[in-house]
Amino acid sequence: MNRESINAKNAPDPRGGYSQAVKIEDFKRLVFISGQIPVSDDDKVPEGFEAQARLVWRNIDAQLKAAGMAKSDLVKVTTYLSDRHHATANREIRSDYLGANAPAMSVVICSIFDEKWLLEVEAIAAQ
Repeated sequence: MNRESINAKNAPDPRGGYSQAVKIEDFKRLVFISGQIPVSDDDKVPEGFEAQARLVWRNIDAQLKAAGMAKSDLVKVTTYLSDRHHATANREIRSDYLGANAPAMSVVICSIFDEKWLLEVEAIAAQ
């Protein structure tokens, strides 16, 4: 697969470890990951944003592995936050998980389906 990060010179620089766009060519497959929520496989929701965010990324990782893919295959991530005050912690935890990978990204502040959930993350991966 050919993958290229695109950050146009006549648009704002990306802030926070993402690309303004990601172009992929000659890929074999795409995987669309539904919104992953902060619920463990034993149906528990941890307290606090950091614990919930780390669990969401573990859930994304589980879906990627089940599809035979890795976090380096992520090309688009959309994060839904229940409160903009979680933005800094979200960026730090996301950066810890993604490392050098810089997918296209959106963050939306909104109400989330269950009021106990502080975030939800959906993603697209390509290989």
